[in-house]
Amino acid sequence: MSILSDINGFLTDQFGAFGPLLALGLLGLFMILLAIPLILNQPEDPLKKLQKNMAPETQAKPQKERLRQANRNEQLQKFASFLEPQNAEELSAMELKLRQAGYASKDSVRLFHFAQFALGLLGLGAGLFYVFVLKAGTEFDSQQLALRIIGPGGAGYMLPKYWVTRRIEERKKQITQGFPDALDMMLVCVEAGQSLDQSIVRVAKELHASYPALAEEFEVVAYEMKAGKEREKVLRDMGTRCGVQDVSSFTTVMIQSQAFGTSIADALRVYADEMRDKRVMRAEEAANKLPVKMTLATMGLTVPPLLIILVGPSVQGILNMGNMGN
Repeated sequence: MSILSDINGFLTDQFGAFGPLLALGLLGLFMILLAIPLILNQPEDPLKKLQKNMAPETQAKPQKERLRQANRNEQLQKFASFLEPQNAEELSAMELKLRQAGYASKDSVRLFHFAQFALGLLGLGAGLFYVFVLKAGTEFDSQQLALRIIGPGGAGYMLPKYWVTRRIEERKKQITQGFPDALDMMLVCVEAGQSLDQSIVRVAKELHASYPALAEEFEVVAYEMKAGKEREKVLRDMGTRCGVQDVSSFTTVMIQSQAFGTSIADALRVYADEMRDKRVMRAEEAANKLPVKMTLATMGLTVPPLLIILVGPSVQGILNMGNMGN
């Protein structure tokens, strides 16, 4: 008991009356962080695995469905109720958002929420360590204390969402930049005698080095068409995944061309010309914005030194005259 009393006295002297409670909280947080990887790395029970393999519904399940579900993370499956939305609409919206950011894994939603949870806990731990260890002798009011503890936790929780948003913007920008070149290449392939499916495969192969995001989308389209999915559905899904207006308009043009029986080469030629014009207009718009940006930078960097050079000697002379009068 003397050891516990000594520890209690030490914590009270160092961190105040709440020192023992704070130590228990930090110990609990450490145990949680230590238990998470142990739980995730826990091997599957052999008995449950055998029962699952011997279950009638598993045997009756088609081979395609079993292969489709085989690459799921079984450790994250245990926490599915906590790591993904239970509402089907929210889950679908989150999957689409992550898909637009380039994360196509089946466990992407669970990994996203797990990252939010883990980074939030790490932020709270960092805030507690800063307040009660690094700044142990400093007195904070309740607002400052909440800001320094909850602030890092909130920042860690929002960091994955900010990262995904930035990834979506960068990916949309890359797709927009490479789409006119992809249409020109597709037009050349169609006019050379290839079908639309073959043209998409060829374009996906050639764009890997310069525009990997757009090449990935064309590869998905090619694989879905090979799997027997309807072309209209495949093209609409591509427009939804990309989230770019130019791609959505292109898919609409291709669907209408197929529905009305018009030439795909003619539709591609007209739309490719339009995309080239839009790329020129975007370049002209960026060039027209440049003088305004340069003016603001020039004023901010040149006006203060110029004022110092022009006004500085006069101010110095006035100060010298004032000192001589005194």
